Amino acid sequence: MTATMPKAGQPAPDFTAIDSEGQTVTLSAQRGKYVVLYFYPKDDTPGCTREACSLRDNFQTLTDANALVLGVSTDSQQSHRKFSTKFGLPFTLIADTDAVVSTLYGVYGEKIRCGKTSVGITRTTFVIAPDGLIRKVFTKVNVDNHGAEVLAAIAGA
Repeated sequence: MTATMPKAGQPAPDFTAIDSEGQTVTLSAQRGKYVVLYFYPKDDTPGCTREACSLRDNFQTLTDANALVLGVSTDSQQSHRKFSTKFGLPFTLIADTDAVVSTLYGVYGEKIRCGKTSVGITRTTFVIAPDGLIRKVFTKVNVDNHGAEVLAAIAGA
């Protein structure tokens, strides 16, 4: 069962999850910073890699803008560690293996791509303001320029 996707202006649903290193991450503990919460279908696939590298290449500027990047997919901690190491990703990847966080944000469920139906994550990014409200939702993600898009959303806040 998929929850309704939260919209800009609404409070970001809180969650606690485990990252690739086995550490607990709680969204509400990140208050006071922007949080770039990006959901992606699968580690080390062409579009997901380009998106992650765009965020990586803008990571220092995002950090300078008081933003924390959290990537979420249903891949395992081990898969995330390999992906992160292979591409030098400096941000946290959450192993949402049971799709609890993805479902909470309304991005997990049936999807159709190239005429084929599957179940998984629909690529979506939420920019969450320091007060915990969703500032912007990207449902059409330009994987090659996503880091710059996210920076523009934060700068325009």
